[in-house]
Amino acid sequence: MRHVIALDVGGTGMKAALVGADGTLLHEARRATGRERGTDAVVETILGFAAELRAHGEERFGTPAVAVGVAVPGIVDAERGIAVYSANLGWRDMPLRKLLGERLGGLPVALGHDVRAGGLAEGRIGAGKGADRFLFVPLGTGIAGAIGIAGTIEAGAHGYAGEIGHIVVRPDGPDCNCGQRGCLETLASASAVTRAWAAASGDPDADAADCAKAVESGDPAAQRVWQNAVDALAAGLVTALTLLDPRTLIIGGGLAEAGETLFTPLRAAVEERVTFQKLPHIVPAALGDTAGCLGAGLLAWDLLSTEVSA
Repeated sequence: MRHVIALDVGGTGMKAALVGADGTLLHEARRATGRERGTDAVVETILGFAAELRAHGEERFGTPAVAVGVAVPGIVDAERGIAVYSANLGWRDMPLRKLLGERLGGLPVALGHDVRAGGLAEGRIGAGKGADRFLFVPLGTGIAGAIGIAGTIEAGAHGYAGEIGHIVVRPDGPDCNCGQRGCLETLASASAVTRAWAAASGDPDADAADCAKAVESGDPAAQRVWQNAVDALAAGLVTALTLLDPRTLIIGGGLAEAGETLFTPLRAAVEERVTFQKLPHIVPAALGDTAGCLGAGLLAWDLLSTEVSA
């Protein structure tokens, strides 16, 4: 069975799969990234994991993988196959495509950004399937975005498109690591809600999921924290839809796991803010934490299609 290797590299863990031509997950595996051991060890873990997956595919299906797709966080130069920068993983200008190709005997390698890869999967086989224009926004440690246009993801002129988390929604808000104040991700990410609820509840171990449960139980302090995050998120999303006019807005990540506790007030807050803009369908992501891995697999299949057509 023809298959590709897919790797989604995160700050703490890696998700990997063998993916069939129709997007089917044929085999899944996970492994710690091991960033505490340093950048070189992280890269070696990635290369070794990919080699193990290649061997597993050959043994199980009688044929080796035909390509590799890898999705990584940070700044990515997909065209040159270079992981330019990742604060979490500590690398700069890492030639991952070259290194993986060498380790895997010359297999073609597609390198992509983790959120854009997740958006690609959600757009083609997930919540955005059939939508010609969509915006995928995962609410996790930070907030990023993937702009879907006719089955592809728009990376921008320099690979920075979709950084919705750094839209300033509260100019007098918290300092952001990017150097601005009041960025969307400082107010509406899962980590922002965790910080706000830990402070409001007096429990340093409380997190965003605990806040959502408290909201559902009617806790007024939790409801204030939650509504502040929802209002900030709605402000950022309306800015994005004013610029992009998506048909579907797909919300994923940790906060989306709260279900209608998030989506009911969020839809209302967005609707309150739109004037001339067309209201998109606001839906939860469908693929969960496998989106990035599936997207990496799709990148690999796309690479093969491009090579064949060339």
